[in-house]
Amino acid sequence: MIGGAGKRRTPALAVRYADEFNVPFASVQAVREQFGRVRAACAQAGREPSSLRWSVALVLCCGRDERELRRRAEAIGREPAELRANGVAGTPAECVAAIGRYAEIGAQRFYLQTLDLDDLDHLELVAAEVAPQLG
Repeated sequence: MIGGAGKRRTPALAVRYADEFNVPFASVQAVREQFGRVRAACAQAGREPSSLRWSVALVLCCGRDERELRRRAEAIGREPAELRANGVAGTPAECVAAIGRYAEIGAQRFYLQTLDLDDLDHLELVAAEVAPQLG
């Protein structure tokens, strides 16, 4: 796996060496642009883009309602608006929609970072209400 946001060397290295390309902790637009740079590098090198697995790493912060989301965001020192813009955050439905937006631009694999390891209810919520909707 090779990943990152470098505009020239990172795509070239990914095309040459990687089985998987990952963009960590970025907005849909930033991921779209970086995936585009890697696809362009593939074309230039004669590599089929489908030979790469495309992935993203994103912070996960899910709550049954706004209050629970805010509590979880505060526990990890983040703002809900920023998490919604650059991660998988919100209610379960919002989290599913966020994953869908990244999938629409080509993400095939998701690494969801859970920062509060003591909040097991968070994991149970995601397992019960988000994961079953992801097919």
